[in-house]
Amino acid sequence: MKRLKLRSILACGAIFFGTAACGVATESGASYQEEFAMASCKLVTTGRGPYFILEPGFQLVLEDDETKLEITVLDETKPVAGVVTRVVEEREWKNGKLYEVSRNYFAMCEQTKDVFYFGEDVDFYKDGKVVKHDGAWLAGKNGNKPGLMMPGAPKVGMKYYQEIAPGVAMDRAEIVSLDETCPTPAGTFSKCMKVKEGSAIEIFAKEYKYHAPNIGLVRDEDLKLIRYGFVKK
Repeated sequence: MKRLKLRSILACGAIFFGTAACGVATESGASYQEEFAMASCKLVTTGRGPYFILEPGFQLVLEDDETKLEITVLDETKPVAGVVTRVVEEREWKNGKLYEVSRNYFAMCEQTKDVFYFGEDVDFYKDGKVVKHDGAWLAGKNGNKPGLMMPGAPKVGMKYYQEIAPGVAMDRAEIVSLDETCPTPAGTFSKCMKVKEGSAIEIFAKEYKYHAPNIGLVRDEDLKLIRYGFVKK
């Protein structure tokens, strides 16, 4: 899911280990959270939060002048690190040619709607053939741990790791706004969440993503939503 990629305080949405409470994730200069009390959650493979739909058949399609990105929640599950996860497939084309296919593994905390990321299998293509698998990782292997892809109750200033695979994938996010207006070919959406994403591996890399309520990702840098809804897959 790269596009560059219970500490039971329920008002925070995400459940964090550590001292203090919600302020840990929102104070200026605070470090990125990388420990999550998932043992306190009932992890499920289907559900939806305010900015993330994890229901089979739901699809987002984004485009710019050169790239097309298709994100589909599949009617498939996969056990990862002892947890049954939902498979979300991303297919990316560049200049009309298939460039990357990734199978991403998610589970949702039923109580808080936090969405946790358990890794991905990645295929990169050149001339129709798979040429590499850069960025692939799975929780429970080589010291890798699940990250938080989407808090169930996001607040401005929250900072958290989305991927925790040292040396492979260490993407992290900071919520910078919850009141953005996002014009796209699929419509204009209000109250969008703006997220700054970066990486602990590529420390100078950053990008901004926008998520609309009850839909999900509507803009990823120049990529904008052109279609969304449920499809048969």
